[in-house]
Amino acid sequence: MRKQHLLIASLALGIMGCQSAQQDSEQKTSSAPMAGDTIETIHGVQVADPYRFLEQDTEQTQAWVKRQQAEGKAYLSGIENKQAVVDRITQLWNYQKISAPFEHGEYTFFYKNDGLQAQSVLYVKTANGDEKVVLDPNTLSIDGTVALSGVSFSGDGKTLAYGVSKSGSDWQQWQFVDVATGVKLDDELKWIKFSNAVWNKDNTGVYYARYDAPTGGNLLADVNFNQKVYFHQIGSEQLSDKLVYERPQNKDWGFGIEVSEAGDYLLFSISQGTDTRNRFFYQSLEKPGEVVELITDLEAEYSFLGNDKSVFYFKTDLDAPNGKVIAIDINHSDKANWKTLIAESSDPISSIAIINDHLVVSYLHDVLAKLSIFSMNGENRRDVTLPGEGKVAGPYGKRSKDYFYYVFNSYVQPKTTYRFDFKTGESHIYTEPKVSFNSDDYASKQVFYTSKDGTRVPMMISYKKGMEKNGANPTLLYAYGGFAISLTPRFSPANIAWMDMGGIYAVPNLRGGAEYGEGWHQAGMFDKKQNVFDDYYAAAEYLIDENYTNKTKLGAYGRSNGGLLMGAALTQRPDLFAAVLPAVGVLDMLRFHKFTIGWAWTSEYGSADVAEQFPALLAYSPYHNVTKRSYPATMVMTADHDDRVVPLHSFKFGAMMQAQQQGDAPIIMRIESKAGHGAGKPTSMKIDEFADIYSFLFDSFGLKIPGKVN
Repeated sequence: MRKQHLLIASLALGIMGCQSAQQDSEQKTSSAPMAGDTIETIHGVQVADPYRFLEQDTEQTQAWVKRQQAEGKAYLSGIENKQAVVDRITQLWNYQKISAPFEHGEYTFFYKNDGLQAQSVLYVKTANGDEKVVLDPNTLSIDGTVALSGVSFSGDGKTLAYGVSKSGSDWQQWQFVDVATGVKLDDELKWIKFSNAVWNKDNTGVYYARYDAPTGGNLLADVNFNQKVYFHQIGSEQLSDKLVYERPQNKDWGFGIEVSEAGDYLLFSISQGTDTRNRFFYQSLEKPGEVVELITDLEAEYSFLGNDKSVFYFKTDLDAPNGKVIAIDINHSDKANWKTLIAESSDPISSIAIINDHLVVSYLHDVLAKLSIFSMNGENRRDVTLPGEGKVAGPYGKRSKDYFYYVFNSYVQPKTTYRFDFKTGESHIYTEPKVSFNSDDYASKQVFYTSKDGTRVPMMISYKKGMEKNGANPTLLYAYGGFAISLTPRFSPANIAWMDMGGIYAVPNLRGGAEYGEGWHQAGMFDKKQNVFDDYYAAAEYLIDENYTNKTKLGAYGRSNGGLLMGAALTQRPDLFAAVLPAVGVLDMLRFHKFTIGWAWTSEYGSADVAEQFPALLAYSPYHNVTKRSYPATMVMTADHDDRVVPLHSFKFGAMMQAQQQGDAPIIMRIESKAGHGAGKPTSMKIDEFADIYSFLFDSFGLKIPGKVN
């Protein structure tokens, strides 16, 4: 239920390579636009913004983008043996991928990708075992850039509502299909962001949240406020949809909506931006009436788990930063009557589901998964034996079933789906992929290091066995550190290709995430954001001190909020890295809240409009802290249809970096066309992106890519 804030928030050769690459880097500064003279006074401080004109979609901006695209492609294509990287990633990626199943009525649904399909295909299995395609997103566009953004099945499984997004945009259009016949219905729902379609008990229509159609003229950058909840009756026009709830006096409220499993309540998880705290309202669907404001204070997270008539179950961090489970009888809803069913433990709760009239709880124990089963009154029944140390996605199941599914994986173990049986207390493999590598040839271990202020921080280090700690291994340090998002182990065939190149893949669990609960998150928010950066630098120094690598072989990479981290690394510690890759990053910390959903991030970062918060933001805002000095090789990555972290951040930062670079290392832009923040990207674009990243790193490290990677 409390996933909306995550949706809004959330992922080389020879010494400097060949001669053509060197020449390209020398031409970068000449392609930068002439700086403007924009200066504004903010809280008495004069702040220069010389590349503000790149915020506008003018002919000048378009011409600059085209030049940057051409120069970036020329540099990357000039790296020797890059095709060997593409070939190995493609080989590893080419395996059948099957999702965990989800059941509705007599049907079982699942996604399957034969290997290199642009998008995964949605299938249905009937009670007699027959399988057929329900929806193939690869037929929605020639180039695979139209993707499924969400699906919702009616309770009987007979009708599918599905959302699509184009070129990675957050904007979704929802449509409907009859599952039995495959016939598409005429219904269409538009102007939806950060919302699912939720079926009513009778399977006659869906609830959804939408924004008004943009009127500012810039679909990519116009700010989004005043989300509203509607009900759509199947067979009707969207114009006739019933407005269920709105809060015009609270334009920054967002609505996560759900219908209880019994269909007796419509539930509203009300967020403000990406704040993990939320309010909670409900409306009876059996005795329709006004929306009841059950939890009105923005004081904690309340994730709805299920209900027994008037008793509602929640996961909350109220007075419990690591999470606990409580029961609230809505007929006696005073806090004095709330009951704690599962108390807070030393391990934070990752996810919970009610299955087989049990509470199945996934914990994080030092970032690694732990799965436990409790009775509905909170009695600990058993722990589920997991196949190793890694990540659990799920559990997936229903209250009426005596089994559930979960997906286990690690940095060196592919995603495998298991089915747990309550009768036997055992798990069995349901689906297991066959990837063209031997996982026994790779290692992934957890270490702990000390940050600047003495905080103990975990990090996973993965590599191919036989790696020597000689202080010269090519190393990629990936991180995020924000929005209560935990970086748990995740298998990627591309990461295996990096290890096949002799690379080390390291992921520290910085403050700002939720690896150790809400306290860990808050230690990296607002004016404590510098803790996140310091944790990252300490991870880099650990890898160097422990003789894994050195500064000339160390690369930094992060996306979105992790892109902000990369911008900070460039402006605060350019001496520590040989190459830095800020991807789709938040890089102008003084103006991020003025575009699309950026205002929602003020609950994480603060706002330059607030005098008390302005100094901290200005102190680390990457764009505003670029100065004339020598910077490491930099590839600023963005996409022309990113309407979450709009590309103007990367445009302005890239232009500033190119203008201020005093060293010989290249500063290039990698700007994708017909792509967005990352979701829904077709397979071929993912492979190309990873190949460019690894090739750029090797080139920056002064290493030659072998003719064949294995």
